[in-house]
Amino acid sequence: MTLPDRRPDLDALRIFAFAVLIFYHTGMGYVTWGWHVKSVYAGPVLEPLMALASPWRLPLLFFISGAAMAMLHARLGAAGFARDRMVRLMAPLILAMTVIVVPQAYGELRQSGEIEAGYLAFWARYLSFQGGFSIITPTWNHMWFVAYLLVYAVLLAPVMAGLSRAGARGLDAWLSGPRAGLILLVAPVIPLLAIRFTLGETFPVTHDLVSDWATHAFSLTFVLYGVAAARSQAAWRAVDRCGPAALGLCLLAGAGLVMAWQTWDALAAQPWQAALWRALRLAYAWWVILALLWVARRLIRRSGPTLKRASALVFPVYLIHQTITVMAIYLITAAGWRLGAVTEFALVAGLTIAGAIAFAMAAERTGPLRIWFGLKPRL
Repeated sequence: MTLPDRRPDLDALRIFAFAVLIFYHTGMGYVTWGWHVKSVYAGPVLEPLMALASPWRLPLLFFISGAAMAMLHARLGAAGFARDRMVRLMAPLILAMTVIVVPQAYGELRQSGEIEAGYLAFWARYLSFQGGFSIITPTWNHMWFVAYLLVYAVLLAPVMAGLSRAGARGLDAWLSGPRAGLILLVAPVIPLLAIRFTLGETFPVTHDLVSDWATHAFSLTFVLYGVAAARSQAAWRAVDRCGPAALGLCLLAGAGLVMAWQTWDALAAQPWQAALWRALRLAYAWWVILALLWVARRLIRRSGPTLKRASALVFPVYLIHQTITVMAIYLITAAGWRLGAVTEFALVAGLTIAGAIAFAMAAERTGPLRIWFGLKPRL
């Protein structure tokens, strides 16, 4: 199968996934789970919805990234692909860690009472690698996703073509019969279960790159799924075939999980019951991804100027969005505003979206500096 340069359905789904991420990160300021800053309205109301989005939002992005890697590698070759990824991902990662993420760390440490006011003095300590804070600085916060993709891309560059072809051949063989849809619904969940009940029991999520082995195993598995699927016609036919079933299964599983989470403390005390629900959570994540792939393939059949531009600008939107969210919550809370939970959430989400889009449109006009914002340079 000849790989296209772009897939409009995957481009649209990538935009959707990043939009979900913006609202998810906004929501993190309003739930009881630990995060960088907290609103005075933080509570459990949003937690069921957040818990339903959590299992699939990043795996979907890693899957799409894997497919995009395979397509880019087919066009550029191994050396060109590695060089492109190093430049296009390393530059914004450096900018994020030294400039863009700094306000997030400042807001977090100010709200916790760990530092005094004075941003420039904090920035100097932040960049010194010897800040002495309760968090590691410099940090990449939400940009861990980019750091991990960069490492995966460089490691896979020499073998990407072989992996893509071998994976496609395997998928074409497994998914060519009448039970292809059933196989696609079940088989990819098995490696995820193996990871969850081995590495997942030993290595908690850290996002520190060097000891985050369970996260690496999960993330790289979804990248490889995307790499293999990119070149397999049978895989996409199977997505079309099992899409309705995947949609039904993820709705049923999601409803069951929400009910289980209401009494999770009691369920967690029963190891076998807890293991079964954790297994269902992984299956649910894969079924959501399949359902979304199916919907995108049905709705998005061709590209256009709007989709192309939005697809290009989604990276700088991602680059800046969490800084806007964190600082908006921090400043509103520090100012003592009491707007009400719904109004404040809407304000923070609106500021994040508007500010991120404005930032991306400004980055689009920076000529040769566009590379620092994850855009192709325009000389």
